[in-house]
Amino acid sequence: MADNAQLIAQCEARAKEWLSPAFDEETRKEVQAMLDNADKTALIDAFYQNLEFGTGGLRGIMGAGTNRMNKYIVGMATQGFANYILKAFPGKQSSVVVGHDCRNNGRMFAETVADIFSANGIKVYLFESLRPTPEISFAIRQLGCQAGVNVTASHNPREYNGYKAYWDDGAQVLAPHDKGIIDEVNKVKIEDVKFNGNKELIDIIGGEMDWDYLQAVKEAMVDQDVILRQKDLNIVYSPMHGTGRVIIPEALRSWGFQNIHVVPEQMVIDGNFPTVVSPNPENAEAMTLGMKLGTRLNADLVIASDPDADRLAIVCRNAKGEWEILNGNQTCMMFSWYIIANKKKLGQLKGNEFLVKTIVTTEVIAEIAKKNGVEYRDCYTGFKWIANEIRISEGVKKYIGGGEESFGFLPFDKVRDKDSPASICLICEIAAWARDNGMTLYDLLMNIYKEYGFSKEVTINVVRPGKTGADEIKQMMADFRANPPKELGGSKVCLWKDYKTLEAKKADGSVEKLNMPDTSNVLQWFCEDGTKVSVRPSGTEPKIKFYTEVKDASFKDAADYERCTKAAEEKIEALKKSLNL
Repeated sequence: MADNAQLIAQCEARAKEWLSPAFDEETRKEVQAMLDNADKTALIDAFYQNLEFGTGGLRGIMGAGTNRMNKYIVGMATQGFANYILKAFPGKQSSVVVGHDCRNNGRMFAETVADIFSANGIKVYLFESLRPTPEISFAIRQLGCQAGVNVTASHNPREYNGYKAYWDDGAQVLAPHDKGIIDEVNKVKIEDVKFNGNKELIDIIGGEMDWDYLQAVKEAMVDQDVILRQKDLNIVYSPMHGTGRVIIPEALRSWGFQNIHVVPEQMVIDGNFPTVVSPNPENAEAMTLGMKLGTRLNADLVIASDPDADRLAIVCRNAKGEWEILNGNQTCMMFSWYIIANKKKLGQLKGNEFLVKTIVTTEVIAEIAKKNGVEYRDCYTGFKWIANEIRISEGVKKYIGGGEESFGFLPFDKVRDKDSPASICLICEIAAWARDNGMTLYDLLMNIYKEYGFSKEVTINVVRPGKTGADEIKQMMADFRANPPKELGGSKVCLWKDYKTLEAKKADGSVEKLNMPDTSNVLQWFCEDGTKVSVRPSGTEPKIKFYTEVKDASFKDAADYERCTKAAEEKIEALKKSLNL
């Protein structure tokens, strides 16, 4: 009780600072209501911590408070970011790109960000309206800017908004800059924020950048001839009320596809996402309207992008002609296979190429790369780490693709974040190639399993909101470190990796150092039968994630898919029991 009383007192003290005239009347009223309420839960959740840069930048529920997304938290973050930029690039005219997606308050936050940067003497290129996250990344490089901000909460529920911070390479901020920015942000008081912008330093951009970006996206194309032969591929697309609504159909047409249909209800820009429970392409429910239209139009495939158009979802027809939603591991696997196989066939591989995947993504991709003599690299979750691999090899080795299990892929290097416009165009090219060879996407997937081995991957999300949830997640990780599992679902663990200590322990007791650019709060366990479990607290949401991968050596052809899938699902249930989930 004493600890709880102390926490409430700390939150009340913080909240009372928000009653000063530096905050508008609406904010002061919201804070006063939390202070007056006998139930202090809302007060604690809003003020127990400051929003911090995680794997995806700044992200939180909108509302008043230090742990909420509002113009003051955005303002202090931007002032700190501006201070850091001015220190990092002394004596030069720095510039930034600012964009936003379809979220509620997105335009207001973006204009607030633009005003603060310009008030600090930094030139701002502000997009005229909502744009995809990958286009923001592209524009930073295209315009030679020092940094950028995109106001987006990606695929989070409607009550969220966020702030992705980018550096001069077009990638989300990494060390030492992330820590440097946080240090500057932590020094900022609300009275330090320069909210009154200098309009002379703000340029509005739009159509010309769209054109340049669309031209760059075409660099992800492997074989235009196959597209031209299959230009009538029947495609249904949904932007889920977000930023892909104009640019993705345009990109598809620029690649040569001529039979593109959109889901009309989801073409409407709306931060409340009225047609879905959650605008996350990982949720099957979000694809319902697209599949209904696909059925009516007898489409070959149904595709969607999330609100800021960095992630994509793909639905294709299975052997029975029914819709089958592909998971992020399967799409990443198909991208990797197609890029390697067809670049090799067309003589486009020179021997210095490399692929990247995150450590929680399927190991089948590693097998594909190894068998074809292409270098592959593992990195941490988050596309900033894939971007880091591109950066360190720029001019020396050629990046040909990289992805993660959470429905993100980047098939070219002009962008340094997940890119659904380019990836959607490429998956349609892959579907066109499959049809050109008498197959569907599903048939291609079965062929990959046949050659490289079947695997089933399921991500288990354990949600624990608020202060108590954060404490519980912290304790779970501590318990796993203190008592690592010796078996998982009946499979013997033979390798334990801890990315916090950067150590890998084998069953014989030997220990090796993990070669990674930084530490991360991730645990991985590998079993003798190929089972793999990765555990990490989310950097952007109140949850801890368990990434499971199960193998089945008995897969011989497509007829085995359902049987192997069922067996794998049973195995994953056994894994959950082993982990007390």
